[in-house]
Amino acid sequence: MEGFKKRQISFLLQLVAVTAILLGMHTYLLSYFADEIMFFFPVWHIYVFHFVITGLFYTIINYKFSMGKTQVFNLFMGMTLLKMILAILFLLPLLLSDFQNKQPDVFNFFIPYFMYLFFEVYALTKFLQKA
Repeated sequence: MEGFKKRQISFLLQLVAVTAILLGMHTYLLSYFADEIMFFFPVWHIYVFHFVITGLFYTIINYKFSMGKTQVFNLFMGMTLLKMILAILFLLPLLLSDFQNKQPDVFNFFIPYFMYLFFEVYALTKFLQKA
């Protein structure tokens, strides 16, 4: 269980750092290039969603791994599918609204989505290689 806590704390610190960097860059780029565009979702909502989902999924996989289940690939793939479904549910209010320009909001969501997915895969691969 000590390995679980060590990996978890390390990952959460990295996740906070990645979130702060990405949110800062994203906010700066939007203020510089898209100041006049009205968005449906505030940027921080998007990052809270990604932070919570990524942290939760990593915690579940880390817990299963620490309990002796070393074959976590199927769990990861199932959670990735669940993450896609949750992403659609998150965007559903936008997609069903009569908001004029939906494309910037969709880009605002999916660019961080793929960056968080890359970070999650990198972190999981890193700790699974050490095991």
